Order: sequence, then C-alpha cells, then structure tokens
Amino acid sequence: MSKEIEVVLDVETTGLDYTRERIIEFAAVKLEDGKIVDTFETLINPHQHIRKSSQAIHGISEEDLEGAPEEEEIYPKIFEFLEGATIVAHNAIFDFSFLNRVSKRLYNKPLENNYVDTQMMFKEVYPQYESCGLDSLVSVFGANNEHRHRAMGDAMALAECYPKLKALYFQKYNWQLSQIDHVEYLFERYLRLQSAINTMQSEIQDLRSIFKIYFERGGEEIQANTGEVLTYNHKKTFSYDFAQIKDILDEIGALPKAVKLNNSFVDRLVAGNALSDEVKDKIKSARIEITENKSFSVVKPDRKG
Repeated sequence: MSKEIEVVLDVETTGLDYTRERIIEFAAVKLEDGKIVDTFETLINPHQHIRKSSQAIHGISEEDLEGAPEEEEIYPKIFEFLEGATIVAHNAIFDFSFLNRVSKRLYNKPLENNYVDTQMMFKEVYPQYESCGLDSLVSVFGANNEHRHRAMGDAMALAECYPKLKALYFQKYNWQLSQIDHVEYLFERYLRLQSAINTMQSEIQDLRSIFKIYFERGGEEIQANTGEVLTYNHKKTFSYDFAQIKDILDEIGALPKAVKLNNSFVDRLVAGNALSDEVKDKIKSARIEITENKSFSVVKPDRKG
C-alpha cells in the first residue's frame, strides 16, 4: 500500500502580487501518512526590491538575501522536494500561485501538484470563528509557533496542526454524507431556522434603533450584570480621489487591500454587447485564474395565484 505524501509549506515574498513579486523564503515539511519525515528551508535572492509592507510582516531585508541561493540554483531542489506530493498551505492559492508562476517562468510548464487549503478546511470545521487565519488555527490546536511570519515557523506550526484538522474535516464530511438521505427533512428544518433568524434579525435591528436614540439623547454607557458594556461610537469617513493616491498605495504595497476589483462587473462587461471584440480580448488576456462558485438558493413560491 503506497504512502500518502504531503508537503506542508509556506513562502515569504517581496509583495502580494504573484504576477510581479518574487519568493524570498521557502520552507516545507514533508509528511508521510501524517508523520514528519523531512524538511526543506532556504532563502532565495530574487534581485528585486522588497516592499515595505511585506518586510514589516516577515522582517526579511534585501541585505539578508545577499549571498542567498539564486533562483536558477535553488528551484530545481525545491521542485524535487515537491515532486509527487500534495501541497498543503494556509490560503494555499497564494503559495501555489507564486510557485506555479516560477515553474512557468523558469521551466515553461505549470506546477502539476494538487493542493489542499487548510484555511478552507478550518472554515468548514470551525465556522463560528470570525478569523480563519493561521493564528486562529494554531490557537485552537495549541501548536507551537514561536517564529510567526517566517516560512519555517509557519510551515512547522501548520504541519503540527494539519493531521488533527484533516481528521476533523473528514469526520464532518463523512457525517454530512450520512445525512444525504434525509435532505428533504433537512430542507424543511432549514426553512424553519431561516424564518427564525429573519425574525430575530428584525428584533435586533429594532433594539439597535432604540439604543441609538438613547445615546443621541445623552444617555450614558450601560453595563450588564454579566459585564458587557453598551457604548456608543461614531467616526468620520472620507472619500478619496483614486487617481491621486493610486501610485502611493502601490508603492507601499497597500493597493490590493485598498482596491478590490469587481470581478462580477468585469465578467458582465465581457459577456455583454457594449464592448468591441478587441477590447473584450484585451480584458480576457488579463485573466489570472478561474474559480467556480457553487451555492444553492431558495426560490419562494408564486404567491400571486
């Protein structure tokens, strides 16, 4: 019986955009049937500027990379370490996209490894947590993570948590499969819960409106017997001229966070008739990945009849 080979990995980079930025640190932990059997860690000199926002996270400077292996020297060893293994990473699309870009750039072929996203698994197993970052996962499973935001520290912490998370994920998945035969009843139950939630949300909004009036009339903070405090805050928000700050945001590495492309709007533009085929082709050439969203919807009965 063949062993299951998985490589838990993490990369640190010069910035967030995998189409322009480069990997500067790579660390990986190889698992055989959930047991650690090998590790690989290296800095990489990309001869490229490191954005301040990224350096503030991982603490790696351009001086630290002087004397580090060149890309042409180190990537054959990295891809040999990954050969035949499933890649495991937290928000795996980030790490995979960078490695896939390297493989295409240096070797003119895509990365063929399958990958597992532990962030998605964590969301599924622990939907009650507001944050699904690595810190939350490590906290839940009590893993050691003394060297947070360095590649090997994060990879080793994730490798410690992953077998436990994986077991819970598939336990839940198997339970979900066992419920398929009861799906008609579960739909009726879902509708009852949804109705109750809608009612409670309306009630909460009514209470919030009363609290707002209370504070606007000069009311003081209220403390519950259990310690919670009802308080009132307000803050100003501003609008900005995007054309004036675009270059500044890009320079400090904040552009991807400050501006989110409306992909659905762009898809509608490409599918519509308002643009010429030439413009549509230019937009299509900028596509960097494809995702498939699967969801269900509840269609209400026609009440007009």
